[in-house]
Amino acid sequence: MKVYISADMEGITGLVDSDDVQPPGRDYERGRVMMTEDVNAAIRGAYQAGATSVLVNDAHGPMRNLLPDLLDPRAALIKGRPKPLGMIEGLTAEYEVALCVGFHSRAGVLGVLSHSFMGHEIEDIWLDDEPVGEIGMLHAAAASLGVPVALLTGDDTACAEMKAWDPGVSTVAVKYAKDRFAAQLVPVAEARATIETTTETALRTLPQAPTPSNAVRRLTVRWQSASVASHLPAIPGVHKRDDRTVTVEAPMLDLYRLFCLFLRVATAVTSNPPYC
Repeated sequence: MKVYISADMEGITGLVDSDDVQPPGRDYERGRVMMTEDVNAAIRGAYQAGATSVLVNDAHGPMRNLLPDLLDPRAALIKGRPKPLGMIEGLTAEYEVALCVGFHSRAGVLGVLSHSFMGHEIEDIWLDDEPVGEIGMLHAAAASLGVPVALLTGDDTACAEMKAWDPGVSTVAVKYAKDRFAAQLVPVAEARATIETTTETALRTLPQAPTPSNAVRRLTVRWQSASVASHLPAIPGVHKRDDRTVTVEAPMLDLYRLFCLFLRVATAVTSNPPYC
């Protein structure tokens, strides 16, 4: 069984603030250790369930957060950026399952460090007119490849968001949101033990894989800045809906790749900090 892990940071055990998850935050280096150990817990669970290989994609921010020397040596790691497919780099139809470790809820939800890809720069995203964030985009992309998502770890709002997309996904709440930068934490040892056991159980009871699909879907993004929206129609197929909103239609994997290009354009024309 080939297992793919996309590892974000905001939903990692014990982390609640931008200082925990963004360099040069005062607790960022400690946050990197915490992230690596949550991922290790999922890797252990995967191998206990019979995994033959595990690929981990560092999917947060600079995408060089995980510590290779502390990562379970049985797993391969994709590190650094830019990547054409960003948070799903390396995910292909050859994988039998995908896991989401350390994820957060979408923009507009009162979850820990909630946002959609670019902090305040993205106001809303819709996939076929349904509100979507990083969780829904990954789930839809994996489904288009025929790869089921079996696990998500994060705060309780991220878990609820995944369950809304797919009730069959196992979730582990490692903290409970009190506000956007505050949470009631699950004790570290308990959280990691639960990640490990839930991963093992989820992989032993995998749901039927979705049918791969190249169906055309519609992605709509509303930006905080009209400047971003003014640049994106230079990309063939992208249209402005209004001064701050663009839309494009394509098969899901092409949409995800285009959206990653949107992010690079937005980064070039804005300088907004990630969370404040």
